[in-house]
Amino acid sequence: MRPRTGQFFIDCTLGGAGYTIEIAKKVGEAGRVLAIDLDEMAIANARRLISGLKLNNIILANENFKDLPKIIKKYFEKEGQTNQFSGIVFDLGLSSAQLEDGNRGFSFKLDAPLNMAFGSSAGNKTDEIINNWPEADLEKIIREYGEEKFAKNIARAIAIRRRETKIKTTGELTEIIAGAVPRKYQNARIHPATRTFQALRIATNDELNNLREVLPTAVNLLASGGRLVIVSFHSLEDRIVKNFFRQEAKDCLCPPNFPICQCGHKASLKILTKKVIKPGEKEIAGNPRSRSACLRVAEKI
Repeated sequence: MRPRTGQFFIDCTLGGAGYTIEIAKKVGEAGRVLAIDLDEMAIANARRLISGLKLNNIILANENFKDLPKIIKKYFEKEGQTNQFSGIVFDLGLSSAQLEDGNRGFSFKLDAPLNMAFGSSAGNKTDEIINNWPEADLEKIIREYGEEKFAKNIARAIAIRRRETKIKTTGELTEIIAGAVPRKYQNARIHPATRTFQALRIATNDELNNLREVLPTAVNLLASGGRLVIVSFHSLEDRIVKNFFRQEAKDCLCPPNFPICQCGHKASLKILTKKVIKPGEKEIAGNPRSRSACLRVAEKI
């Protein structure tokens, strides 16, 4: 990120406020950090942390990062700071606080309400998906978003159970999933419910579409030399980022058989991570949840 005094940054996924606080310390009173999170809990926790550290250069926005143009207009239009940000960071997926929240159903280790929405404004779409979506649609998201090879079995088991009684908690759902996969997978290294829970969370929050929508906006908001830093934890997210970076690093997107460029596209990014960066053994040992992390960085031309 290379934050320096007086610069402006955006943290699109506030979470535990780790990125936001470290960047705020480096940009000083003359700089600003806009920190966005749809989760009211993340905003409240960050507000307490920031108050204790006496940092006055952070703006907290309880919003969805897909609405980035609207958020920038709301907080920065008066300052004329609309496309001169020195860096934008996305740390996608769940925060540890969300995973451990007993009031929501992000973890199969807790018996919590079946609600995987990042913010209260989303309502309880998880309940709708599990109890009302057609079995074929349920199977599709479990297979595509969860990359789960037993998606058909799991969707069938859910459909059978919900005909008998409404599925209300993560404990009930975990039990259904465990019973739907072959016995030898029930004690595998990865819990049999992991991929299904991931798929439901992604579908509940429309995470992949939100990411696709926000990336072009993020590039437009960067100043020349500004950096776009993205950490993802899912192969589909990483593929979206990788393909977007490759596209924006090219001058022409016309088919190879076109003798003359007709699209007029000009490269807007220089890719700084030629290969995805993943955590090493030491980092994974200290923070097991980092094992799936994929880091990519690009710089605005």
